[in-house]
Amino acid sequence: MAALHAAAFENSRPWSAQEFASLLQSAATFHVGDARAFALGRVIADEAELLTLATSPGARRRGLGKACVSAFLHAAHARGATTAFLEVAADNTAALALYRTCGFDEDGRRPGYYARKGAAPVDAILMRRALP
Repeated sequence: MAALHAAAFENSRPWSAQEFASLLQSAATFHVGDARAFALGRVIADEAELLTLATSPGARRRGLGKACVSAFLHAAHARGATTAFLEVAADNTAALALYRTCGFDEDGRRPGYYARKGAAPVDAILMRRALP
């Protein structure tokens, strides 16, 4: 997961193998996908948080990200979640389009949240959707 995350997030700090291992120790945390794309999330009470979504650069634009988001939403609902939320960098136009296609709407902003190598920080857009 850490290697795929590093390849997918080359302009920001990727998560380490230890960070993934630590997150996955919690019974609330789960992942869906495969070696080409995955989503990592957690359900606490009735809320699901999409922690990260990563697609291998060589496998992009094939529907894998959308499939992972869909699988995440189904798994979260099966775990009792009634809403799902996430945050995404305001400059990540591909991810914003994907999340909107998957039914997420903007719910707020965190100004200057994401650091960028050699550039100004970027806002985080908070997004939310109901789970059927």
